[in-house]
Amino acid sequence: TSPNNKKLIVIDAGHGGHDNGTSFAKWNEKDIVEQISKKIFEQNDPSKVEIVLLRDTDNFISLSDRVNKINELNPNLVISLHINANATLNASGIEAYVSEKNNNHLASKEHAEKLVKAIANDNLKSRGVKPANFFILKNSKCPSVVLDLGFISNENDRNYITSEEGQKEIATNIIKSIQ
Repeated sequence: TSPNNKKLIVIDAGHGGHDNGTSFAKWNEKDIVEQISKKIFEQNDPSKVEIVLLRDTDNFISLSDRVNKINELNPNLVISLHINANATLNASGIEAYVSEKNNNHLASKEHAEKLVKAIANDNLKSRGVKPANFFILKNSKCPSVVLDLGFISNENDRNYITSEEGQKEIATNIIKSIQ
């Protein structure tokens, strides 16, 4: 934990630089999650929770460098933000992933459930919490969650996650969930 026993939360905006992540028309996953991560940082009350952004510019950071930085910081939680896509255009909603190979699996799952519940709304339905052995999840030495914040391939999700209002609402709900 950080000084004064404040929670330290790492927000990892997935992808970046030459790695666009998923894309649809003019939108790239790396840009959407970077915008949302910045809004989380800007809207946060630093007297309650300290937030560290792993990426706040359009730069590429390898998965091993991300994990090394996370483990060096030793946060209370890492949230890796991503956007989903599917060939089935009606696939929609928010989902979270946690790894059973993480020593903090139960805490990760509790955080994931709380985050999904906080963010799911009329615009983003809940798709629940699922197991996955993604690199960051299984190699971080702290509770770790990957959040897929909707489907760029779904028109309703895309309109919400690319809008200023939708991004602010997601950021606000993430902050509420981690305080």
